[in-house]
Amino acid sequence: MTYEFLQQYWWFLVSLLGALLVFLLFVQGANSLMFSLGRDEEERRMIINSTGRKWEITFTTLVTFGGAFFASFPLFYSTSFGGAYWLWMIILFSFVVQAVSYEFQNKLGNILGKRTFQWFLIINGIIGPLLLGGAVGTFFNGSSFIVEKDNLISGIMPVISYWGNAGHGLDALLNPWNLVLGFAVLFLARVLGILYIMNNVEDENIRCRGSVLLIGNSVPFVILFVAFLVHVFVKDGYAVEPETGVIFIEPYKYLHNFTDMWYLLIIMLAGVAMVLYGIIRTIVSKSYIRGIWPAGAGTVLTVLCILLCAGWNNTAYYPSDIDLQSSLTIANSCSSEFTLYTMAVVSLFIPFVLAYIVHAWHVMDRRKIDKKEISEGEAY
Repeated sequence: MTYEFLQQYWWFLVSLLGALLVFLLFVQGANSLMFSLGRDEEERRMIINSTGRKWEITFTTLVTFGGAFFASFPLFYSTSFGGAYWLWMIILFSFVVQAVSYEFQNKLGNILGKRTFQWFLIINGIIGPLLLGGAVGTFFNGSSFIVEKDNLISGIMPVISYWGNAGHGLDALLNPWNLVLGFAVLFLARVLGILYIMNNVEDENIRCRGSVLLIGNSVPFVILFVAFLVHVFVKDGYAVEPETGVIFIEPYKYLHNFTDMWYLLIIMLAGVAMVLYGIIRTIVSKSYIRGIWPAGAGTVLTVLCILLCAGWNNTAYYPSDIDLQSSLTIANSCSSEFTLYTMAVVSLFIPFVLAYIVHAWHVMDRRKIDKKEISEGEAY
């Protein structure tokens, strides 16, 4: 395993974790529609109990995604998490609020009231996917940071990177295309949330409302996603000369990436087709409730290919819009060869972890949630 192979391998693993995280945002999507899917307290409790079985998997994936980025590409972690800290702190705080809301909304002595914690879940359901999508948008549209590695040997200012404005991440939301992707991820999370609830909650009223809401959320998702994809295809990209490490602007860089790596384009189109299949069949068929599985698998494939396009094929995956040569690439921001090799050996255990998650998921969903289960005293 060469150093270059290890770099590409770890970008693949980080991208896969990011793709899985976007799929698991169905928890946030379903919570954001809590009062639309559930019209009374009993129906809302069924929805909360359904997402409550999976929120820990989403949160764990988010933390693992950040940890993998830190271990494999520490310069990105220090630049983005250290510079754009307002954006990441708001995201993490919304997920912490979610965890607190699940645990305490029905506890004795809850002075805030159940409805307050339900609104906290809705806030996380909106803020989480929106800001995560906006953060991913900076992979294509750039951020305001400067990297000066020479500062490592300077006793005056041993800080490698610093942010170029006072926004510290919130400036990403001033770019309309970051917002386009952010809202696309939000509506995708809501679509996946509806599909998951329709599959996991055995209640005809909720499923009927879900079919209607599915149309209202799928249309803006498709429009926003296609608009962002077209924008990426026609915009200038940030390329890197592999021999020298010099970064330069290349017209239609991301379109060239997909034509050069044609297999990613095929996989992405297959993923998009799977998402549309899950949505359309659920809408047209009253008896079909398994749309979450083709749509979820399609989401993972699509997001994986988009993230790989952002970093593979000599591309700067985290471009700087104020200092072109400060842009981060897989090669100039990764860990040492020894670190990547050691982690690559550890990563061989990942299939066993995934197998355990699949088994635990199957056990939790062996019985669908219904009113009888809620009346017997479920936790949430």
